[in-house]
Amino acid sequence: MNRIFYALFFFLILFHSCKGTKAVTGSAVKKLKAEKVIANHYNKAFNFTTLNAKVKVQYQDAKQSFSPNVTLRIEKDKRIWVSAKLLGITLAKVLITPEKVSYYEKVNSTYFEGNFELLSTWLGTDLDFDKVQQLLLGQAIFNLRDDKYTSAIQNGKYTLQPKKQLELFERLFLVHPDSFKMAVQQLKQAEERRELTISYNNYQKVGNQFFPKEIRIEASEDTEKTLITMDYRIVDYNARVSFPFKIPSGYEQVTIE
Repeated sequence: MNRIFYALFFFLILFHSCKGTKAVTGSAVKKLKAEKVIANHYNKAFNFTTLNAKVKVQYQDAKQSFSPNVTLRIEKDKRIWVSAKLLGITLAKVLITPEKVSYYEKVNSTYFEGNFELLSTWLGTDLDFDKVQQLLLGQAIFNLRDDKYTSAIQNGKYTLQPKKQLELFERLFLVHPDSFKMAVQQLKQAEERRELTISYNNYQKVGNQFFPKEIRIEASEDTEKTLITMDYRIVDYNARVSFPFKIPSGYEQVTIE
């Protein structure tokens, strides 16, 4: 199965402030303990009930590249909805809930319904609804309060490194000192030569809260590499939104291995 749909599942993607957006710039970095950095990170979490965003996505791997326009809608902690278009034509729709992942695509008239196992296998880490949601919001995909971390300052950002790494992979987090949002999240599996790096180069103000402007996802396994960039063009939140999703009749169900 084409990896583009793996990607569509993974980022499930993404934002017009009512009064416009502005880039967020850095400031002097004050030395803080890891516990304080983590507390500030969660205190600065984007607060919303619903989210509606327009996103320009660029996808590239060794075989292909293209750039669909994506509409992303989120009902906090309940569902993530994605509609991807190219040249004004709907290519695919995705619906993620805490229980399952569903999508259908019109080019080959196929659909998929299943759990998060395929994404977990591809990325080399257990993936669930909460991790996908946090990734899209600039929050840590792991609960930082579950482990002990060391804190340092590197290139103008806070670094958080677990005092004890997980058995299967290594984790590293970089945090912006002004917004306390994620700058980089990195997972590595050295033996499998697998690496996932999620970078948040820019943030913007949506209302009075910090929200990602651009997300860059780099996934590699051995010599295979996939790059996804997401540029939030319009972001609105707490408006009434719908989540239309119905698999068309006659579509063929597929399995992904």
